Amino acid sequence: MGILSGGVRGPSPGGETGRTDLLDSPNVRLRMSKPVIGVTESEAEYMAPFIDVIEKAGGEPWPIYPDHGLPAGETVARMDGFLAGGGPDIRPSEYGCEVDPAANVKSEPARDEMELPLLRAAMAADMPVLCVCRGMQALNVVSGGTLIQDLGETHPGHGSSLDERGEQTTSRHRIFIAPGSRLAACVGSGGTVMVNSWHHQGVAEANRSPRLMASAYAVEGGLIEALESPAHSWVLGVQFHPELRGEMPPHFDRLFGGLVARADARRRGDWP
Repeated sequence: MGILSGGVRGPSPGGETGRTDLLDSPNVRLRMSKPVIGVTESEAEYMAPFIDVIEKAGGEPWPIYPDHGLPAGETVARMDGFLAGGGPDIRPSEYGCEVDPAANVKSEPARDEMELPLLRAAMAADMPVLCVCRGMQALNVVSGGTLIQDLGETHPGHGSSLDERGEQTTSRHRIFIAPGSRLAACVGSGGTVMVNSWHHQGVAEANRSPRLMASAYAVEGGLIEALESPAHSWVLGVQFHPELRGEMPPHFDRLFGGLVARADARRRGDWP
């Protein structure tokens, strides 16, 4: 599951930024001086941090919401890189399972119907892809994996926490990033680091698609915290939220820099 609360209130779809109208036009990539990064989210307030980090990395973010409307192939043709963001639970039917009545699954069918085909199309085009939280779970699902529908007490410390005022806030826990992985190369090092966490579903080793490699694990409990595809030039997924920059070590900004740089190379015809 993606981020449940928090983030900064951002522009409404197609609102102040005007990006939705601009980037919904055919041949947009030919007119842009920056690489276009398609970003999927369900709500503008959770889109806002992604817009900020993509812009800071030198990219042109294209917000894509569940009511997007364009076919996946046409959408991919109008962007240079793809970022699958956080959001509601993926329907268990997408990975061949029934809903667990005890799991408190809250899905958004329109998001699944828009995002999963788009992710498949982006991967089929060998486009640079970064998947965050729900996005990492979507990466596992479209690659043939499954999900834990509710982490519950089996994997504590991954959902929200309560602060001193009794309000929900982000949890934090340690992960181990595998040295030599693409994730380690992108952020600058492997080893143990503290990350944020706000999700009630996840991917354990038994759920992982055999087409993906796990490149980070939670130190306590072993839940998978990052996935990457060895069959693609640059496809990474992380379970944490690097877009929430105040909650993460600054070197995780390199994930967005890496996405934008590779999208720019693809735009210039220097890819892979």
